[in-house]
Amino acid sequence: MLQPKRTPFRKYQKMKGSFEKIATTGELMFGTYGIQALGPCKLPARSLEAARRVITRTLKRQGKLYIRVFPDVIVTRKPQEVRMGKGKGNPHHWIARVRKGEVLFEMSRVPKTAAQEACALLSEKFRVPLRFIDRSHGLTQWGTEN
Repeated sequence: MLQPKRTPFRKYQKMKGSFEKIATTGELMFGTYGIQALGPCKLPARSLEAARRVITRTLKRQGKLYIRVFPDVIVTRKPQEVRMGKGKGNPHHWIARVRKGEVLFEMSRVPKTAAQEACALLSEKFRVPLRFIDRSHGLTQWGTEN
């Protein structure tokens, strides 16, 4: 799973501010096809790993896959049935904060039909609606309606 190799601190305070602003990184940089988030969300590292597996299996290990988001925010949890107080809980999992319009994955050197099929399968894995981006022909909509 994706997680930072080293961090300055074991636990972090919650970050102030909103990540619900529109992302400035909403364009393709590396590949010809991409998957873009249409809403803000917090993606766990497990979801990103599941998405990576779906895409690589759909593309049959062809071409190149670029993951544009990285889970760098730690989420802590306390055990069940523990009384209030007594400090912060232990690190539980890592999440990636995704803004609206941010590109999650990019693909290159793959057929367009295979990339579209991967996006359709991926839209079932995430809670946020997704969009398929093509560098040459514009946008195609995939995902759930909210």
